[in-house]
Amino acid sequence: EGILAVTLPAFGTSEHTRRNAHRLAGAAGAELREIDIRAACEQHIGDIGLDPDDRESVTFQNLQARERTQVLMDLANKEGGIVVGTGDLSELALGFATFAGDHIAMYNVNASVPKTLVRRLVRWVAEHHARDAERDVLLEVLDTPVSPELVPPGSDGAIAQRTEEIVGPSELTDFFLFCLLRLGAGPAKMLFLARRAFGARYEEPTLRRWLRVFIERFFDNQFKRSVMPDGPKVGSVSLSPRGDWRMPSDASGAAWLRALDEEGSE
Repeated sequence: EGILAVTLPAFGTSEHTRRNAHRLAGAAGAELREIDIRAACEQHIGDIGLDPDDRESVTFQNLQARERTQVLMDLANKEGGIVVGTGDLSELALGFATFAGDHIAMYNVNASVPKTLVRRLVRWVAEHHARDAERDVLLEVLDTPVSPELVPPGSDGAIAQRTEEIVGPSELTDFFLFCLLRLGAGPAKMLFLARRAFGARYEEPTLRRWLRVFIERFFDNQFKRSVMPDGPKVGSVSLSPRGDWRMPSDASGAAWLRALDEEGSE
């Protein structure tokens, strides 16, 4: 009764995920409101002079996330509620969130829960706690590719933008994050451990590629973590600047990238 669920379809929203949003809210007994943001985004596209045919740029993608946040924040003011963040620890580490968009909430409940664990928790709830209707939709959500859905679907209506194709497989990025936060490992040790943990599934160039992406994104996106919303610390680590993680926003990852390039090159 205390939950107001809001779905905000835009240019990249697939019918599959839109339908699941309605199914999940219905199964949970929560009130659901659908607010289509495409007209507001089109207005903004015209206001800032973005090419109206642009359907891929960072500007095009981010303006949708920021429009959603504006709607949610204002709706929270109107209803006397708070906006619950949708991000997780993995997205904070990689900076895979729109600054002042889905990066912002009034409380970020999953701020210290990595994406692989989010999926495990959702599956546990589906299999051990949810009623039939909830279980069915939660399992269908888990079978859906992880995506911000900010670029239009393909001609067949399928999701065209897949998170793991952009930032790497979640099992790898969360492993690198574990090595960094829990073990204090540098690039050489991270690669050493990844070879032994994933060598049977990923070739060496693939491990190096995604470790490089991880390092680049982790250093480049500290500015987002420096102003992240409050959230609980779950487990033993956090990236909150008010708790576990203190890092200057202009820190450079150049030395780490050199170390990665030098590892195994001799």
